[in-house]
This record gives sequence, structure tokens and C-alpha cells, in this order.
Amino acid sequence: MARTHVIIPDKLLEEIDRLVGPRKRSEFLADAANDKLKRIKLREAATKVAGSLKDVDIPGWESSESAAAWVREQRQWPDPWKEAAERHVGADPSVDR
Repeated sequence: MARTHVIIPDKLLEEIDRLVGPRKRSEFLADAANDKLKRIKLREAATKVAGSLKDVDIPGWESSESAAAWVREQRQWPDPWKEAAERHVGADPSVDR
């Protein structure tokens, strides 16, 4: 662990203290910084691979509209996990539905 000096607006500090309390500031700010770093890294990774499949023929990816249609079609398929769970629940009379 390391100590650091951070300057933030008074209103922001008040809101943090109101939500998590002054004794939890460090944990809250560390979690917030970690979340932000994850989003930045994800954005960097997405930017790095953007367009990498542009020359690959993948049915349903011709346009945004065709990709959206593909997703809608996939959502119409029966969910095998749900069906298995329903069969399992239906087999045990002691389980409430």
C-alpha cells in the first residue's frame, strides 16, 4: 500500500462521505480508480482490434442492421439451460416454482 495526496472538489468529497462514510474513502476511491482503469484498458483493447475482421466473410456481419437481425434471431432459439433447469425443477416435487 502507498499513501498519496489527492485533490478533489469539496462537493464530490461530501457526496462520497455521505454514501460510504469518511472511514471508507480510500477503499471507495481505490475501487473507483480500478473500475476506471478497467474501462480504459477495455477501450484500448477494442481500439486495437477494431477492423481486424473487416476482410473476413462472416454471415450476418455485413452491416449493423444485419448484425442486429442475427442477434434477434439468436434470441428466438430455445434456451437449453432454461429447459434443463425446468426439467430438473419439475422432477423434484419438494422444489417450489
